[in-house]
Amino acid sequence: MSIHIVALGNEGDAFHQDNRPSGLIRTYLGRSPLVSGDESSLLLNATSTVARPVFTEYQASAFGNVKLVVHDCPVWDIFDSDWYTSRNLIGSADIIVIKYNVNDKFSFHEVKDNYIPVIKRALNSVPVIIAAVGTRQNEELPCTCPLCTSDRGSCVSTTEGIQLAKELGATYLELHSLDDFYIGKYFGGVLEYFMIQALNQKTSEKMKKRKMSNSFHGIRPPQLEQPEKMPVLKAEASHYNSDLNNLLFCCQCVDVVFYNPDLKEVAEAHKIVLCAVSHVFMLLFNVKSPADIQDSSIIRTTQDLFAINRDTAFPGASQDSPGNPPLRVIVKDALFCSCLSDILRFIYSGAFQWEELEEDIRKKVKDSGDVSSVIEKVKCILKTPGKINCLRNCKTYQARKPLWFYNTSLKFFLNKPMLADVVFEIQAGIFQAMCLLICAEMYQVSRLQHICELFIITQLQSMPSRELASMNLDIVDLLKKAKFHHSDCLSTWLLHFIATNYLIFSQKPEFQDLSVEERSFVEKHRWPSNMYLKQLAEYRKYIHSRKCRCLVM
Repeated sequence: MSIHIVALGNEGDAFHQDNRPSGLIRTYLGRSPLVSGDESSLLLNATSTVARPVFTEYQASAFGNVKLVVHDCPVWDIFDSDWYTSRNLIGSADIIVIKYNVNDKFSFHEVKDNYIPVIKRALNSVPVIIAAVGTRQNEELPCTCPLCTSDRGSCVSTTEGIQLAKELGATYLELHSLDDFYIGKYFGGVLEYFMIQALNQKTSEKMKKRKMSNSFHGIRPPQLEQPEKMPVLKAEASHYNSDLNNLLFCCQCVDVVFYNPDLKEVAEAHKIVLCAVSHVFMLLFNVKSPADIQDSSIIRTTQDLFAINRDTAFPGASQDSPGNPPLRVIVKDALFCSCLSDILRFIYSGAFQWEELEEDIRKKVKDSGDVSSVIEKVKCILKTPGKINCLRNCKTYQARKPLWFYNTSLKFFLNKPMLADVVFEIQAGIFQAMCLLICAEMYQVSRLQHICELFIITQLQSMPSRELASMNLDIVDLLKKAKFHHSDCLSTWLLHFIATNYLIFSQKPEFQDLSVEERSFVEKHRWPSNMYLKQLAEYRKYIHSRKCRCLVM
């Protein structure tokens, strides 16, 4: 007998009462008297991608002889990068624990908006525990200063946690610390209650199966052959950060050119990336108006640092493309302009690597006062309207996430006409996806081609047999296009798909268009196979004989 627990989410800066960092799950497994397994043997393995753990697996014994398997998944990206693994984890779970830090409101809302709906669809009537970990900042202080007020506003309230629990039909717990009371008695008590319920349910189901197996006397049913498993097409890892940096270094599709006060070209960039991290650039490029921003310091920074030049007599204007020439921006501050290439590289890397930026600036500017002046100007560019500029110490911000994860991001411009230069007309259909796959192969956009492959596979897998038989879908034509455009994974999968649905596709006229090699592959892997049909006939004879036996008895 075994129990499978899946823990999702990151409880953040959680500490023992003796100030040793530890996670909720590992602390419980190490302390609970009902769970046996020393500290070194608890950790079985950790599966990871690109320097970040996807999930950690623990194995232990509970209640003496019950095997306890726990998958701790601190990173929600598993639902984006590996949907099959995440769905199987949730589907096989007996208990699900969702944990978050009460002082990380942004991550809480990101999870609530993007991942909770996915979990609700995958849930299979299993108990869910919502664990809110940590003590809220300035919760007990009556101070009404802007700093304390903003701290309280960045916390996840009890009401928000309870509302999330209601959506999932879950049990809500608040764990102010990871000490013996909150872990052992509070969280552990609730978790062990659900563990006992899961054991009772499994025991009941096992007894029912045993009774049913005992009711069969005499003839045993034949074992039916199982169909081959379809090949799994794994999602390709994102190249988002490297692609952004390559966009800056290769100077492709630039629409902004920066000049120094002497009108000499300094650097090239892209409006969409600059506006994604800075309201200063939004104001400069007329994405937002001063009335929208309502922050005098941002308006003053824009006016002091930059100016747009639209003069047709500008040096080099005759070389601009006649259709849509890049916008010419004059950098008024010569000191700031001398470090502009380093500042742009800092912005394109996510605008959070402050220590590297400071080192790069020191290589060009020797005076420490000038270095501080440039850094302060960068902070002003990244300032959020209406908030105090809290980027005081560069080193404290070194380990933070890229700025894409915060208020202003590229998501702001999604499906909006501003700064857009490409419009995609999309319909959620297989043929349209194949057309897009062909374009992606022509322009060597491998990740887009891979996404199209996944979409086509997902759509075909979701179709019931009746719909496959009735719809006008030329699966052989899809196969030939996939082969012609070097989509080896998709073409192999389509051959397996034809073989798996042999009775449907073999009746269609386009089935005759398969090559000799393809026909041989399909016949070899077809389902139902001749062996299966023979076994099925034997099984029907067995059922008939059992009915006759019941009539005689």
